[in-house]
Amino acid sequence: MALVTFSNPNHKDKTVYAVAGSHTDTLLKLAKENQVPVNFDCQDGECGHCVVRVSSIDDKDRMGYHLTDKEKTVLLELGKLTSDDIDRLALDDMPSEWRLACQMIVRDEDILVEY
Repeated sequence: MALVTFSNPNHKDKTVYAVAGSHTDTLLKLAKENQVPVNFDCQDGECGHCVVRVSSIDDKDRMGYHLTDKEKTVLLELGKLTSDDIDRLALDDMPSEWRLACQMIVRDEDILVEY
């Protein structure tokens, strides 16, 4: 089980348990199931409305899945990442702090999601 804390200056922080490793449950689905008002529109990784910033709550290195091709395209368009950032993340095998909630699959790690 992973603890996911959703944080937004306009809303009270909310921490929920997430079943990790389902390979189908996205961060957006988790937010919707727990009435967390994360913005979204297309739910398919093309519009960028559900962009979030993800960081680790504990001292462990982040494990998150790699960016999807859709995320790379949208995060570049939004100016959240550069081509150099994407290349560096791939070489260092590190997850990006910027994600699309509709694309990110929750792993077995405690995270803070700023939306």
